Amino acid sequence: MKKLAPIVFSLMLFSSTSFAAPVPLRGIVEGFYGETWNFETRTDMMNFCRNHNLNAYIYAPKDDPYHRDKWRVPYPTEKMHELKNLVAIAKQNGVRFIFAISPGKDLHYSGNEGNEDFKLLLRKIDAVYNIGVRNFAIFFDDLKDKNGKHHEDGKKQAEFLNKLQAKLTERFKDVENLITVPTEYYRFDMLNGHGKIKDYTEDFSKNLNKKIIVLYTGNGVVCDGITDEDFQAANKIYGRDLGIWWNYPVNDYPMNPKGNRNAKLALGAVEKLPTSNVPAIFFNPMGQALMSKIALATGADYANAPNNYNAENSWNHAIDIQYGRVADAMKIFASHSRHMENSWAKCGAEDSPEFEAAAHNVISSARAGRTLLSADELLRQIDNMEKAADILLENLSAPYLKECKPQLEQFKRIAQADRLALQSLQNKKLDPKLKSLREEIAKNEPSAILSEKVAVKFIDDTINLLDVKKKKR
Repeated sequence: MKKLAPIVFSLMLFSSTSFAAPVPLRGIVEGFYGETWNFETRTDMMNFCRNHNLNAYIYAPKDDPYHRDKWRVPYPTEKMHELKNLVAIAKQNGVRFIFAISPGKDLHYSGNEGNEDFKLLLRKIDAVYNIGVRNFAIFFDDLKDKNGKHHEDGKKQAEFLNKLQAKLTERFKDVENLITVPTEYYRFDMLNGHGKIKDYTEDFSKNLNKKIIVLYTGNGVVCDGITDEDFQAANKIYGRDLGIWWNYPVNDYPMNPKGNRNAKLALGAVEKLPTSNVPAIFFNPMGQALMSKIALATGADYANAPNNYNAENSWNHAIDIQYGRVADAMKIFASHSRHMENSWAKCGAEDSPEFEAAAHNVISSARAGRTLLSADELLRQIDNMEKAADILLENLSAPYLKECKPQLEQFKRIAQADRLALQSLQNKKLDPKLKSLREEIAKNEPSAILSEKVAVKFIDDTINLLDVKKKKR
């Protein structure tokens, strides 16, 4: 069968009866940890932005040494040439290329060292201004030590940004206002245990030029949405409307105690975001750029019409457009890989609630010693899971498989184990193959995690239930 390269095409989901104003500044922030995107991927993302009416792209790859650790060092000639081409491509696509620098790890704010650092930062900005950049961002995020403490001075940071804003306005008439991310960049970190604003946030927010756009991530770094009430509470802290840096579908954080990064793909929809007065929003993608496009397309739908946005409709539409004749298979796979959660992060729709409901009925009735409820429905879903894995493994093109093959192979293992689990419950006897297959699933979890609280949980629940009954006998 011919390998299928999923179709990428844009069609915004606007309501035919009403129009909601788009978020003024909306786009992607390349702000994840891990291997940085290459030129071709960034070019493709510029095209994606154009097709989805996103108008901004923040260049802020955490592991680009010249962005963060070596921020004082000029980009090499070859890299500058690449950036120049990216800026030109962004302009062709109607996208603002926002060049970000993260100098906070060792930036000096005063004295001779402070003056020298300011000059070096201006030198870096001058260099990219000369290749066409007109939008700049200075980030002070992720400056905490291993104990979760930071020693930043909010007033000095604000004054530094104000000085830079004034200098850029003086030197360049066509440069837009700065964008920043503070060190305390989520709401619950801006407050102490008694609900009082921390000194850093108080100093930073009160002293910062009102023209500078401040981005924050919600109540947490990765959180389960931002309600309008929460958004207004954050705005009240800052005395301005904050922009949003949304950490979905990014997956550069561990999903379990083993410390696995990038193992689970965030293939759900952007959801639960404010409906009005958002001045800017940037979606942080995964390192797996192609796999990010499902969530990014839904984010674009939200950003273009916040009041009319329907996450489920947008998700279905994005997959239909991007995956064409294998869309149904992708929906099954993606539905088991949407929810991102660990001890400090939680975001995205729950994984396959349909499977969870059927599995819950089966397990509950098995525990009660009754005829298994929903067994036929669960078997149908298991069959569809395995078929979906086979279809996608056979038909996706090589670039897509490079980003999701481990997860697809794991998905097939999980489906096979789910089938053995269901058969074991029906036979009231644990199939010895089930434990070995579960061990194989665990062995592959460093590179592939999905449906861990749903389809994998059904396997574990079955093993635990039948093992206990066996021991009782």
